[in-house]
Amino acid sequence: MADPVGVSGDLLDAAITVPRRDFDVVADLRVAAGSVLAVLGPNGAGKSTLLRALAGLTPLREGRITLDGTLLNDARQRLAVRAEARPVGLVFQDYLLFPHMSARENVAFGLRARGVRRSQATATADRLLTQVGLGAAADARPGQLSGGQAQRVALARALAVQPTLLLLDEPLAALDTATRSVIRGELRRQLGDFAGATVLVTHDPLDALVLADTMVVLEAGRVVQRGAPAEVARRPRTDYVAAVMGINLLAGHADGTRVRLDGGGQLVVSQPVHGDVHVAVRPAAIALYGDEPLAGSPRNRWRGSVVGVEQRGNEVRVSIAGPPDVMVDVTAAALGELRLTPGMTVWCAAKATEIDAYPR
Repeated sequence: MADPVGVSGDLLDAAITVPRRDFDVVADLRVAAGSVLAVLGPNGAGKSTLLRALAGLTPLREGRITLDGTLLNDARQRLAVRAEARPVGLVFQDYLLFPHMSARENVAFGLRARGVRRSQATATADRLLTQVGLGAAADARPGQLSGGQAQRVALARALAVQPTLLLLDEPLAALDTATRSVIRGELRRQLGDFAGATVLVTHDPLDALVLADTMVVLEAGRVVQRGAPAEVARRPRTDYVAAVMGINLLAGHADGTRVRLDGGGQLVVSQPVHGDVHVAVRPAAIALYGDEPLAGSPRNRWRGSVVGVEQRGNEVRVSIAGPPDVMVDVTAAALGELRLTPGMTVWCAAKATEIDAYPR
């Protein structure tokens, strides 16, 4: 596939307000050439509305969208380039393949709609299907394809028009867990070969961590956090982000290495910080004991009560009521050794070096 013309720097520059019935979606996005931006958020946060606005399918209330130096939207000037005239490829959550067409015909459709000769469109479709590992399934119709195969056909169709911007709306949500893991790895490779800018909408943090270079978190139409996926995961700023990333998020006031928690109790951290802070603690960084641990190095010890016990793969998630209230991950062996049951009193311990405190 040929590189989009003029790819350099930030291809996408969007600062927009998009109306919805319940709230406006307000976002400021910049995506560089060859990079992937993930928009993470709960259902109903406005993620798909944002994607549809970038595609030209939903009008803006305010703001501008510029793609590779070309103005696509300017609400003040009442300028809006039609969706079909934008150099944008879009993969919907349910793929929207034409059921009466073969995989080859689905991929060639966008090219044919833009006036490309049938022979050329067919040759491009065959090349892209081979590229995504479906050369042998070119004559199959969508009903004969697995979910993973349908996803790859939809991606090939989006890439066929040589977009400058690729928009992916929950591209893995329709797949079962095992297939999703395989296709996620393939998608990472395919996006790595794409020279344009990509915006990926998802509610799965693993998609963002594996596929994206940067992440924006959207809640109720507002951007609440942005940054590198690993940094967002390590330092969440809302309860939603902490929950989806599996992190204990506490609030407090710090004076040096000591943090007084808003919900009661205190924690000691390794690096001094001052003022109102978030405190992030990984569930695996907390150890549980039947009696108060007096030996060893943990500087943080507190008593709590077991609220719930839940099997999570090879680990067990234990909910503890403190203060502070925390989630703790233990092994099945530790669960059996401690005989943890709801209502039981335990001691929690965490090293100061395992606790991250940062300004709110």
